[in-house]
Amino acid sequence: MVQEFRFDDDVDEKLRASIVECTGEELADEDYDGVVDAALLWWRSDEEDDLTDVLVDVLGAVEGGGIILVLTPKPGREGHVAPSDVAEAATTAGLSQTSAVSAGPDWSGTRLVAPKMQR
Repeated sequence: MVQEFRFDDDVDEKLRASIVECTGEELADEDYDGVVDAALLWWRSDEEDDLTDVLVDVLGAVEGGGIILVLTPKPGREGHVAPSDVAEAATTAGLSQTSAVSAGPDWSGTRLVAPKMQR
């Protein structure tokens, strides 16, 4: 089960569809209150909340050993977030960055996990 946070009309529909195809389940929305295996967080520079606080909240939904994929607009796209900002927020939230990926033509992804002692 994958839960999606901060969905808006600018998200990559192909990426979302590929996750549904891969998992065989629809993405759970932000209102879902169960535990999930992974979380997808769409994050833009104009978000009003603090990324660290949001990551702590999202971490509460992810089952031990699960991942959080933070998706940010690529450089040059509206809403771009510097990778260092994501890394700093992740560290403050107690998460470790494991990899960065291209997640489509307009989005970059940063894979985060809880350190083993927290899982």
